[in-house]
Amino acid sequence: MQSHSEYQAPPGCPAHNGGGRLPMHGSEFAAAPEAFYENMRQYGAGAPVELAPGVEATLVTDYAAALHVLQNPDAFARDSRRWRAWNEGRIPMDSPVLPMMAYRPNCLFSDGAEHMRLRQAVTDSLARVDTHRLSRHVDRVATYLISQFSGRGRADLVSDYAQLLPLLVFNDLFGCPAEIGDRLVFGISGIFDGIDAEKANEVLTEALLELVALKRATPGEDITSWLMQHQSRLSDEEMIHQLVTLIAAGTEPTQHIITSALRLLLIDDKYAGGPHSAGLLVDDAINDVLWNSPPIANYAVHYPVQDVDLFGSGLRAGDPVLVSFAAANTDPNLSVGRQTLSKRAHLAWGAGAHACPAKDPALLISVLAIEKLLNGLPDIDLATPAENLTWRPGPFHRALDALPARFTPVRPDKRAGGAYPSFGNTAGNAPSQHQQKAPQKGSWWSSFLTWWKV
Repeated sequence: MQSHSEYQAPPGCPAHNGGGRLPMHGSEFAAAPEAFYENMRQYGAGAPVELAPGVEATLVTDYAAALHVLQNPDAFARDSRRWRAWNEGRIPMDSPVLPMMAYRPNCLFSDGAEHMRLRQAVTDSLARVDTHRLSRHVDRVATYLISQFSGRGRADLVSDYAQLLPLLVFNDLFGCPAEIGDRLVFGISGIFDGIDAEKANEVLTEALLELVALKRATPGEDITSWLMQHQSRLSDEEMIHQLVTLIAAGTEPTQHIITSALRLLLIDDKYAGGPHSAGLLVDDAINDVLWNSPPIANYAVHYPVQDVDLFGSGLRAGDPVLVSFAAANTDPNLSVGRQTLSKRAHLAWGAGAHACPAKDPALLISVLAIEKLLNGLPDIDLATPAENLTWRPGPFHRALDALPARFTPVRPDKRAGGAYPSFGNTAGNAPSQHQQKAPQKGSWWSSFLTWWKV
């Protein structure tokens, strides 16, 4: 991976000559975003950026300015129907950033009383999640996923573990039966993979419509039922959009926290003793990720209600303003202050009225998933030089393409209650019934339910 000093902007790139808009799409930004943020700071609190071809925005890189935007909803609105370029027909209909920026009737894209109504339904429903039940289910899902690759001695900790674990956990929290849960996993994975996203979105929408209809008829002890029973009286359309937001916000950042923290634990010398020492290292690694490489690196799209000056940067009404959580957290002005700030002073979860309502479940899932893997595969190590790891292109996230790992093969021992596998070198042995070929993407949830009943 390139450091700041190693990064060389390509000739003609705005990051090279200091002019124009700085591109946040493509492999160059993904490989070395810190160097781009450093260059952006020459523009002041807000830098002119291009999120995708034809999509212009301002990116806030200053910590104090970021807080100002996040904590002043009267001046900086979230409703993307204010987006001037979109209203004027200047945004390509096939732009890859539209799924993250186009208006939806949910709490993320609403303001004022409507935002309060929708957000209260979400926060009240999340507050009803039993942490003991959540912990048990994370343990079961982690045991299942590890059993799918533990006999191989090798795994991609992104696609084989971190990408799937939050999805399967949320299937339980939402009360998904097998067939609906399979389509939910297929749909949300397809949207984030960027492969046939239109088909994936269609499958996801149909699955959620069926889930809402099921819970209207037969409510249970799950987030879907609690949302529809809330005094906010969400319509079916509002239910669908809240559920999509919860799935995306609960699964995508969580998987990146897990993989980025595992990367640190496996390669970073400051975690002396490695991933096999004190459990405190897991919390430290996650805190390191949230400060220095937050999973949602740039987002929180706002639209100035009127032309405004932001700490010396002029912003026009209706032009998108994004907060760079990654750049704000590493603002040089905080270089001394960070030592005395609370560990929670980072902006990885946002701030103000739109701060992430699911941070506690996300942190719990991340910690338990990492501990389960490291305890279950005690000699796990990176299977490629750290400098060979690559990052997914895109303006919004900080996400590894893959995290290949190796370890001594082990034979899973499926005991009642989902206990840890029994360990021993099983090289050359035939895989057990729980080590057969992994399920296809469209059947992970039903395969887990079948496995758990054995």
